[in-house]
Formats: sequence, C-alpha cells, structure tokens
Amino acid sequence: MALGNRRRSRQGEGASGGSRAVRRLLAVGALIVLTGAGRFENPILSGEAFNQPFATLGGAQIETFHKGSGVFRQAWVIGPSQDHPDFEGLGPLYNRLSCIACHARNGRGAAPEDAGGVARSMVLRLSVPGADAHGGPAPHPAYGGQLNPEGVPGVPGEGRAVLSYAFFETALADGTAVPMRRPRVAVTDLAYGPLGASAMTSLRNAPPVFGLGLLEAVPEKQIVEGTKNGGKANYVFDVASGAVKLGRFGLKANQPSLEQQIAGAFAEDIGISSSLFPGATCTGAETACLAAAKNDRNIELSRAQLDAVLLYIRALAPPARRGAEDAGVRQGEALFAASGCSACHRESFTLAALSSLPGVEGEEIHPYTDLLLHDMGEDLADGRPDFLAGPREWRTPPLWGLGLAGKFGDGGDYLHDGRARSLTEAILWHGGEAQAAASAFRKLSSGEREALLAFLNSL
Repeated sequence: MALGNRRRSRQGEGASGGSRAVRRLLAVGALIVLTGAGRFENPILSGEAFNQPFATLGGAQIETFHKGSGVFRQAWVIGPSQDHPDFEGLGPLYNRLSCIACHARNGRGAAPEDAGGVARSMVLRLSVPGADAHGGPAPHPAYGGQLNPEGVPGVPGEGRAVLSYAFFETALADGTAVPMRRPRVAVTDLAYGPLGASAMTSLRNAPPVFGLGLLEAVPEKQIVEGTKNGGKANYVFDVASGAVKLGRFGLKANQPSLEQQIAGAFAEDIGISSSLFPGATCTGAETACLAAAKNDRNIELSRAQLDAVLLYIRALAPPARRGAEDAGVRQGEALFAASGCSACHRESFTLAALSSLPGVEGEEIHPYTDLLLHDMGEDLADGRPDFLAGPREWRTPPLWGLGLAGKFGDGGDYLHDGRARSLTEAILWHGGEAQAAASAFRKLSSGEREALLAFLNSL
C-alpha cells in the first residue's frame, strides 16, 4: 500500500482518551483542582500545573520556596545593577539569562521546528576521547564541556548549534503511517577555531524539573536492586564530598545530587559561579573570556540563593494522575506492562527520610522510572560516554506529568534531543533493550494503541 493511501498518525494521541479527558477538564475552567491527589502531588490543572509546592510545606520553608522560585526565574545581569544587585555576574560565556528560559514553566524545552533553527532551550555537550581527572567526559580543549552561544560585551560567543531534520515515515503493523524526524546538528559561527575530527557532541533538550526532590529521597538500595532486572547504575564524581557516588539526575544519570545538578547548570548555562563551582568556565584558548573573568566575583550565587533554589526544586510537586479509573486507561496500563515498557519505567518506589523534606519517609511515589541506564539502540546514540554511561545508554526518564507536556506553555517535544513530537514517535524511536517493547507497540491494534496512549496521557 502506498504511503499516501495509509491512515496517518502525527500527533494522533491527541485523539486518545487521555487527551480528550484533559480537554474536557480544561473546558470547565482555567483552574481545576482534582480530588484524590496525594500529599506530594499537585492536583491543579492550569498554567500552574508544574510549579506548586508540596502541601506539607509550611512556615519558613514556604518563604524559602518562593525565594527560590524568584532566583529560578530572575534574569541575571552583567552588573553592577542598582535594581538587581543580587543577580550580578552573568557570563562571561552563557547560554540563556535565567533557568526558566529553558525550563519553560518548569517543564520541557522545545526543539526548533524549522530547518536552520537555533537550539535555544537546548545545550550541545562537548567532549573529546578520554576522561577528565574524575572519570567524567574530557572537555574540549578550546570550548570546554558545552557550547555557549552568548558572551558578555567583548567576549565572543563560542558558536551556535543549528538544527535541521531528515523527515521520513514509518508504518505500523496495521498500515498506519507515522511521520518521524531525525535531527541533524550543524555548529556555526565558531569563535575559537574548528571543533576538530575528534570532537564528540550531544544535543540535550531541557527536561522538566518537578518531582526531583522525591527522586532524591529514593533509597540507593532500591535503585541498585533494579539492576537485577536489567539496566546499569552510573557512578559519578560528587564535588562536595570528593567521592564517587551513585548518579541519579541528568539525562545520563551523570549527577549525584540536586545540589550539584543545580550549581552545575548555573555555572555552565548562565556563567554564574557558586561555592561548588567557583570561577568562570573559560578554557585556556578563550583569552577574552579569561580577561573578562578577572573582574568577576569568585562566588556569584550566594549560599542562601543556592539553598533557596535547591528547596524550590526539591519541593516542586509532580502532577497528580487523571482518569486512572477510566476503562481505557486501565486497559492501556495493562498493555504498557504486557509490552515490556514497565521493565524500565518502574512504577513505584518507597521513600527514605530526607532531612530537607520532612514527612516523605515511607511515602510511595509513582514516577515510572528505574533511574538506571539502558541501551536505547544506535538510533538514539549520541556517540559520547559520560562516566559509566556509554554512547547508546540513557537514564530512564520519569513519566509523571507526561500527559500535560506542551499543554500549559512548556515544550511538547520528547526524548533527550526533542526529536519526537508525539508519544507515538517517542515510543517508535526506542531500540536496544527497548526494541522488543517498541515492536510490541507497532503490532497493537488501533484501539489498543489508543488505550496505551490514554494511559500515558493520564500520568
């Protein structure tokens, strides 16, 4: 059968039971509160869906949460600034002015739609063969660990990652055609010479930031025990302790703690130094950057600011489930397990005590991730190792909030580089250890696919 005569499925899951249920809820009003949400879930369906604190926060913690929200949203300036004296120190090299600029509404970033689009809410990781002193990726000698397109006056931005796409279609077992796109990255306007043949690159879309405090409270033992069922733990360098620890954050589980994840993002993405990462991120080849850095304060993100952002990210509640008792959703949940998806997207963990989040001990959460690395096949490989993570390996992303992605102003693109515009596309890109699950999805009937997608949209 010719492709032009096949039934087409683009954002086809928009017609699924899960998406219809969300649209019905949104039609009721701008702000909807679901009943039955847990203490550590956000029941609100609106533009506030991803930025609500745990209901258990109170007193001083609520005040700190709101301070952290302000730091997360504030655009940093070069300085000096009478209006924002606490937000001076931008650069010398940077990607965006604030955290929220990439993590729109605390959700996903968005991949450029058009050929020649600059990756604005994404970063291009860089490295060369070998490892650094702590076993991590060896930074590029001229450009460091990440390409930063912007610079303060007098400092040229390093270059720009420009995306184009190769478009194609793939057919499901019943003949339904699914449009797909493969991203291609070109690096332009390089200020410090060519990257060189040995350079390794990895395009990363900004992931959502809610629910991370709950993942921090998952006992290490529970994560490591999951390796018995497949997958691999990443062990990475912890800057604060100087020791090697289990990685659980980042797209390759390459960060051991939220503190290091956040401080590292301030340093690499905005050029803001902290007690964890003092000084600028200039390389020896970037003389203008080094000259500008001489005028920088050694610590630009104060300890109080870092602690406030840390509490803010820790206490952002994941969205509550919607329509879990719907018959189609229940059928989809059974198909999700039968297809093998739940082997990596583990439904639940029981939390340990976390001093910064009182009351989480013994709580059961449902993030649908095992926090482990899995071989996702050659199509999703970035060709770049990261501590123990190989080029084909990625951490299983949490699925909570999946059904609300792109509905309230955040990006609606999926996978590590935003290539998938729909959940169907995202599933079909799965290879390696997940190939059998993707193949099972291909073989589902139209009604079964609708049910499985309704389940995903209920999360």
